[in-house]
Amino acid sequence: MELSEGVAEPKRSGILQSTSKRVRMIFSVMASPNRIDILRILNSKGPLTYSELKSLAGFKSKKESGKFAYHLRKLLRQSLVALNKSERRYTITNLGKLVLSLARQIEERSIIESGKMYVRTSHESIEEFNSHKIIQSLVREGSLPLELAQKITEEVENRIYKYQTTYLTGSLIREMVNSVLLEHGHEEYRNKLARLGLPVFDVQEMLTNLDNVDNGAEGLLFNTGQRVFAEHLLTNILPKDVADSHLSGDLHITNPGVWSMIPDTIFVNVKELIDDGVDLGGKYLDVSRIPASKSLDEITSALSVIISLLSKEASQEIVLDGVTQLFTKHSKNLEELEQKLANAFATASTTSKYNKTSTRVSIRLQLGSDTKIINSIINAYKNYTKITPVPKIGLIVDYEKGKVSDVSEALAEIISIGGNVMFAKGQTSSYGITNPTTKNSGPLSIALQSVSINLPRLAFESNKDETYFRARLALLMKPALASMALRKKDISDLTRRGLNPILAKNTQYMQRSSVSLNVNLVGLKEAVYNILGFQDNKEGKEILHKVIETAVDVGAKKGKEIGDPVAISMIETEGATRFTNLDGEKYGKNSALNTMEDDSYSQGVVINASEITEFTNKSEPISECNKLAKTLNGGLLIKLQIDKDAKPADIKKSIEKAADLTNSFKPEKKVAICGECGFKDEPFEDKCPKCKSPYVV
Repeated sequence: MELSEGVAEPKRSGILQSTSKRVRMIFSVMASPNRIDILRILNSKGPLTYSELKSLAGFKSKKESGKFAYHLRKLLRQSLVALNKSERRYTITNLGKLVLSLARQIEERSIIESGKMYVRTSHESIEEFNSHKIIQSLVREGSLPLELAQKITEEVENRIYKYQTTYLTGSLIREMVNSVLLEHGHEEYRNKLARLGLPVFDVQEMLTNLDNVDNGAEGLLFNTGQRVFAEHLLTNILPKDVADSHLSGDLHITNPGVWSMIPDTIFVNVKELIDDGVDLGGKYLDVSRIPASKSLDEITSALSVIISLLSKEASQEIVLDGVTQLFTKHSKNLEELEQKLANAFATASTTSKYNKTSTRVSIRLQLGSDTKIINSIINAYKNYTKITPVPKIGLIVDYEKGKVSDVSEALAEIISIGGNVMFAKGQTSSYGITNPTTKNSGPLSIALQSVSINLPRLAFESNKDETYFRARLALLMKPALASMALRKKDISDLTRRGLNPILAKNTQYMQRSSVSLNVNLVGLKEAVYNILGFQDNKEGKEILHKVIETAVDVGAKKGKEIGDPVAISMIETEGATRFTNLDGEKYGKNSALNTMEDDSYSQGVVINASEITEFTNKSEPISECNKLAKTLNGGLLIKLQIDKDAKPADIKKSIEKAADLTNSFKPEKKVAICGECGFKDEPFEDKCPKCKSPYVV
């Protein structure tokens, strides 16, 4: 036994010596930064060819070829890198990954043993902790006096050393700073220094619940970015009283994420843009430049590009005028025009969108001229609507100088398959906003309309006192309009600095008098009839008009004070449902929704298409509707509610009658769309006839 042990001993010693030598060789490989870099590149990039790996490792000149080959040979000999001979690609081995991990652990442990603290910064680097940087940040970002900044920093530094945190992050230090600021009563400074962003849980929820994302990763990114900018708006840009009014539900700001960046509605003469060629300057360098267009192909291509670019510069709607005149010289081949225009619409429909609802693009057609071109545009739009489940492009039919009956048959078919069609005399958006254009305006004019006032909330808090109710309305409007004037300046400044290139080139950075501030009134009927307690009779209607007149007067006075035209409207807004829910929670659902026709507060006016055939100009709903439209200087949305089973012939009669009785109206018909495959070719209710999916939009 002793003999056998004596014989075995030298063999074990040889194994140990061999292992020791192997470890020493691996450590000698790790001693070179170049070789560690090669391992890191292969670990992150995957298999690479010799030339790819050489270039990424920084050995770009011919003189360095021998040096690179030497380092790679070392790694291959120690089996840290392997060569796939069939593919001629190099990969990192499992042993190489282990060595790389070990190198990282040694680096981190050396930092810990040194007793120093390091900060993982937001710009992807590790730096040694330096309290002077906190002082600099407090003074630069928060505008703190130097003495106060030093005091706050000293307290933060004490807490950091008390916690004995080896690894700090920029966000953790900022949290500590903000906590100390709040403890000392400096809330305003804290708001300036707050980190804007999303909790980890919210990010995970966004990635988990993708049902509401229908435009891919772009939708996630837009949603995330807008939540950050919305928080910035409410905490750092808006006056505190206006931000509080929005959060509490007294008023609603639509699209707060882009509120200070882009306008809501743009009215533009697209013919002037295309005739002159779109000048983007140094912006959108990856977009093809559009010279002055002449041929049909050039014009339709230019139209697609302009729709796409302009959609990025408005949050709600682009109204395109002059489209008919664009094609006046191309009336010889109407069939080709229809096909190319339908293709242009389809191409433009791929435009990115800021919200779940796309920026609407509306083409304004003035009846009474260029009949053939108008019919071709309508036919092209019908073809586009057939192949698009939810069209983002729509038509605005101006019948001030023409007859709706000339085009009503084709438009009725379009409405029946879910097309967006608005009828109006004069320049109006599909939401019902009146064009604020003045004689001095250029080819673009702008409406800022994203503030809506919750009239039922004001009525609830007015103790059924109608005079006090109108006084509260006036008090709420003044700071809201002051904020909208600041918004105009912010958008103008960002436009001047290049955020909105087309606006910049065509409005002289919005300095011309082509911008109007529009305040929207929500729930007027509920406020006057349900909450203030007036009857729907002559006296009640007088109060209703009195409220609008008060808003118009206050708007006019405030407009003169701030130097911008102010208009009052009653249009559709996402805020109506939010107001209803908030008031239901605060005052009880029954009190908020009592005798309401819908699940949300009234927006504009609704007329039933099945009833309109019996109406005349003197019928009460029509005369009341026209009176409201005359008083509201910013626009009134009149919805013509069409039954879901209505045939095109019924729709044709309804829109012709509505055109005789009103100056603007928008037909609305519910069309079932399959949320799984987008099918909408025939009416259905519970299940898609094509893919059998129960997911019906």
